[in-house]
Amino acid sequence: MASPPLRLRLGDVVRLRKPHPCGEDRWEVLRTGADVRIRCLRCGRLLLLPRASLEKRIREVMPPADGLGPVDR
Repeated sequence: MASPPLRLRLGDVVRLRKPHPCGEDRWEVLRTGADVRIRCLRCGRLLLLPRASLEKRIREVMPPADGLGPVDR
């Protein structure tokens, strides 16, 4: 039985299991859906990954630094 998709919201910061070549392991979520766009918080590199692939790589999901995420409707 498949597990439900991980709850990712715009502005969330995710820590990945392996660091980016620049040394950073934290990424900001910019787009969600079947594919998720993330941006490296050190060098600004953008990646568009399939959700299933990204969910396997995530170690931790942190809410946005300002604590103000988008309003759930």
